[in-house]
Amino acid sequence: MKKLSYTRTAVFIWTLVVMLSSSVSSQPYQKIIRTICYFSDQPSTKDIEKLYSLKNQLQTKGFVVQTLRLVSKGKDIQILEENIIDDSIMLGIGTVSFHDASQNRKTFYNSRTSMNVDLTNEVINFNHVEFLFGMMNENPRKMFDFTYVFNNPNNTPYFPAANFKKEGFSIGLQPVDMSEGCTSLDQWLNRMKIAWDEIHSMFKRDRKFLGIDSCTAPLYRGTGSLVGFVERLGYSFSESATSNMWAKITTFIKTENPKPVGLNGLMLPCLEDFELADEYEAGNFSIERNLFLSLQSGLGVDTYPIGIDEDPKRILEILKLVQSLSNKYGKSLSVRFVSDGKSKIGMKTNFKNQYLKDVVIRPL
Repeated sequence: MKKLSYTRTAVFIWTLVVMLSSSVSSQPYQKIIRTICYFSDQPSTKDIEKLYSLKNQLQTKGFVVQTLRLVSKGKDIQILEENIIDDSIMLGIGTVSFHDASQNRKTFYNSRTSMNVDLTNEVINFNHVEFLFGMMNENPRKMFDFTYVFNNPNNTPYFPAANFKKEGFSIGLQPVDMSEGCTSLDQWLNRMKIAWDEIHSMFKRDRKFLGIDSCTAPLYRGTGSLVGFVERLGYSFSESATSNMWAKITTFIKTENPKPVGLNGLMLPCLEDFELADEYEAGNFSIERNLFLSLQSGLGVDTYPIGIDEDPKRILEILKLVQSLSNKYGKSLSVRFVSDGKSKIGMKTNFKNQYLKDVVIRPL
């Protein structure tokens, strides 16, 4: 009788553990697609129809799709925008030469199109700095749509680094939101893996499917903030910077993605992750710490604020340093500075951009 009682108790306890485990793992959370991006050499209405079809397929499976994007290689901005009249589709012309970017800057300023300039093998000089200051003075909102890239991979769906190499589509998530209710890093990573596998299963037979870019892509506060998630795990941001957490995340997203394409790295967008912006204002996300984390795990300097009175020499030094680090370690990095065109160092910004948190600007 004692043995029977013990067995029943053990079965009861095991059943309870399974039920509790199932309850935790089945907590509702959003599966957000940040973007579906189609890469087309000859953009047409068929590409737009394909984007909407992909969106519908993902929504049927419970995904929330935020944006649809299209990138065409080396196309004239005006022609591209005339061909794609649906202004809900975000547009990009990929990587252009610095000469072309300079020659067509006025058209770029007045467009809804993103682009990037590859400085991997360029001799960086004050012309590259002056280009940024020119944008800052004439149309600062376009700094959000522009970045300098180094060893940039192809076909990432994330703007403005997206670059056309092969026709087809890639998908990028906003995976930090899947951390809602998670009590461990592994639990969140496993949720990402499940989402990647589900997307891969849906499109693996589609010859136009280029893959999934498994970047972290945080946004706003709460469940969308990567810094917020780290703090919910019991770390301060400063403590986490000298832990192996960030490297562990990067290793997972690079090795467990069933069909990787593009950047596949740790995004630390200074002003898009609003809780990271708080750390910046508190002095905990200096340009040095940004580059330190980027070197081991991240993708570079992203939506980092600069004052209109910033020393151009500092920007030149940072561009040269990022180029050196990228080439030395064979690592994809980028530099995207942002400004509201009015605020000096020590002043609070007024971006009027829902994706950027306003902050008091610190010197580089």
